[in-house]
Amino acid sequence: MAKNEYSAYQADVIGRYYDNLDNIMLQKLGELVSELYLTDGDKKKEKLWQRVNKALVSLGIKEGLIKHIMEKKDVEILAKNLQDWLAVKKKR
Repeated sequence: MAKNEYSAYQADVIGRYYDNLDNIMLQKLGELVSELYLTDGDKKKEKLWQRVNKALVSLGIKEGLIKHIMEKKDVEILAKNLQDWLAVKKKR
């Protein structure tokens, strides 16, 4: 299998993406919260909650908190935690 070789520019873009992955995932969670508030269909909501779960795992959120959020599937709980995570991120 051929090894991927990237130009200096490509390597820089890839590096910046991974440096900002937390910010990207927090933004994605914010978008998911908005979609969950606006969605009526149960099938659509279930797919959105699956995406929320993947985003939480990608962010490295503690397993117990992920389990709590996913068991309740309450947008208010998710939104409150998202606010807290964003506040902590701003302080850094």
